[in-house]
Amino acid sequence: MHKRIIFVLLCMCISSVECAISEQEQAKTYSISAERGDAASQHNLGVMYMTGSGVAQSYSQAFKWFAKAAEQGLANSQVNLGTMYKEGLGVRQDNSKAFFWYEKAALQGHAAGQNNLALMYMLGLGISHNPSEAAKWWQKAAQQGHVNAQVTASALFTNLAWV
Repeated sequence: MHKRIIFVLLCMCISSVECAISEQEQAKTYSISAERGDAASQHNLGVMYMTGSGVAQSYSQAFKWFAKAAEQGLANSQVNLGTMYKEGLGVRQDNSKAFFWYEKAALQGHAAGQNNLALMYMLGLGISHNPSEAAKWWQKAAQQGHVNAQVTASALFTNLAWV
């Protein structure tokens, strides 16, 4: 019995080392493609820096790579960049810039971008408070299956005093 437990633990340790090595190799691969201007690799490298997967965690590096991909129109990076501006991660907090990037993603039909844009409108962050515009964006995100937007839209349309 003890031998079996030790074997399982040893396999888990070996597996985690292999995962760490492959994450580091993946980061190297993404880095090469990202430097060449590949937006998807720039985004993926940004995620790795944001989470510290395969690289040392660095908000400033995550911001750098998300910004490069966002400038190329990648909606996922636009949302992440918006969140970094909204929360002040790796950059000075700036609701106007957060709104700008959320709107870019939302206009491309990105559900999380639409949800986040709606929140900005509702709270008046980076834009004037506008519950009607918030409801419009939450409804768009909800129609795409964004769960948070579905809950919020349902609450809004149940209690029309919000709008």
